[in-house]
Amino acid sequence: MSIDLTEDTITAAAVAAFDNTKDPRARELFQALVRYIHDFAREVRLTDEEWFTAMDFLVRVGQMSSPTRQEFILLSDVLGLSVLVDLINHHRGQFATESTLLGPFFIENRPRVPNGADISGGVPGVPLFVTGRVLDQDGKPVAGAHVDTWHSDGDGFYDVQMPEKLHDRPAMRALLTTDAEGRFWYRSITPKYYPVPTDGPVGEIMRASERSPIRPEHIHFWLQAPGYDPLITMLFRGDDPYLTTDPVFGAKRALVVEFARHAPGVAPDGTAVDVPFQTVDWTFTLLRQRTVQAA
Repeated sequence: MSIDLTEDTITAAAVAAFDNTKDPRARELFQALVRYIHDFAREVRLTDEEWFTAMDFLVRVGQMSSPTRQEFILLSDVLGLSVLVDLINHHRGQFATESTLLGPFFIENRPRVPNGADISGGVPGVPLFVTGRVLDQDGKPVAGAHVDTWHSDGDGFYDVQMPEKLHDRPAMRALLTTDAEGRFWYRSITPKYYPVPTDGPVGEIMRASERSPIRPEHIHFWLQAPGYDPLITMLFRGDDPYLTTDPVFGAKRALVVEFARHAPGVAPDGTAVDVPFQTVDWTFTLLRQRTVQAA
């Protein structure tokens, strides 16, 4: 390698530095990354000040991240990268329920509960009754599937954003298991649209670009069953005013559902409810792993 590198020769030298990477995929990724980053810097004529600002920004993204706040995932989300990776890797088409983002608020520390449980954690709000079914692509029930679900409260906050109020207890999230007919059901409270966190470095991007930070109302699901592709998805309220301006590009027409409103009466689980409540009912279809569609 020459020690007299120029703007035109530095890229080839940096790419060549990864030539001895034993893993061919790692070598491909590193070398492509170097080429694209160098091309970007040349195209925009990146200044010293801008480079230092970018490095400081990434340091602060790391400092903001925690076990309950994934700022790097949020950064990927608002840049559209998370959705792009999902679109590249999950060609479901008509065969299965469409996937979308995991989001920054999934945590492993969630209660495992039986079907019919109230997962609200005592957080007040409009009662919500969710009923779902998990089928394979032939319409047969998938029994024993694990169904992770989580959502915000009626003010747009997740439990991990309210540690003092909830005394670090999980709420509005749970892990359920489908019955022999592929069904699952639970009670919670109705979520609301909310802003992505803007108190960190990613918020600076949102303000600088004058983008709305408001995510449309939704419920998260992560479904897993042996022999099937895992499915990470969301269900979105059909009449939400922010459906077409989702700052993380996660809303999809195929995932828009009705949050049906009901007067006080009998809920889907047979319990009497003396206040207005809402219901969501949806069927999820999983792809068997051996039939994943090629790109």
